[in-house]
Amino acid sequence: MDPFAALELAPDASPQEIAAAYRRLAKRWHPDRGGGAAAVERMAEINAAYDVLRAGAWQREAPARDAGVTRVSSSRGLAGAWLAEPLRRALGRELLVALEEAEDVAIVTPAATWASPRTLLAVTDRRLLWLLDDAPTHRVRSLRYTAVADVGHALRRPLRRVGVLRLRTTHGRALSFTELRPATAAAIALHVAAARTAALRAAS
Repeated sequence: MDPFAALELAPDASPQEIAAAYRRLAKRWHPDRGGGAAAVERMAEINAAYDVLRAGAWQREAPARDAGVTRVSSSRGLAGAWLAEPLRRALGRELLVALEEAEDVAIVTPAATWASPRTLLAVTDRRLLWLLDDAPTHRVRSLRYTAVADVGHALRRPLRRVGVLRLRTTHGRALSFTELRPATAAAIALHVAAARTAALRAAS
């Protein structure tokens, strides 16, 4: 999916134009306004596109660390070469290098954790990957779906406009990602639950 095309924007659209297009399309396609399954599908596409473009803006705002083309080895070539260019830009160097060969990325979005108020969360077909922007070392963390015991999402009080993703690992560790858009938190929770079930079936 081309996120600019999904939001009916030119590739050089400004952050203000991106936000305005999202609001306009969300009002038009929100499932609460009717439209059935087509509206649900279109709204999911709009949400995913907006999250990718927000993550790309997050990367541009982050301090420059290691500019240049990301290469991991001569055998693998360009990191994340199988992904679309907007998604590669949104992930940034460190998350791209952390990807396994042909690992597909479903969602990438800014978030926050107790360890870092500036976190970039990527949801792949195999695991959750996140970048702690202000950590001095071990900035990229991951959690395989087979290690997830429970996943859920909620709206944070008092205004209930911020989504929170909560996970518990099979070792009893609790993780939470905050500052998510409510639709994004819900989509990630659904993705993790489905991927965990599929991974456990494949392992048994």
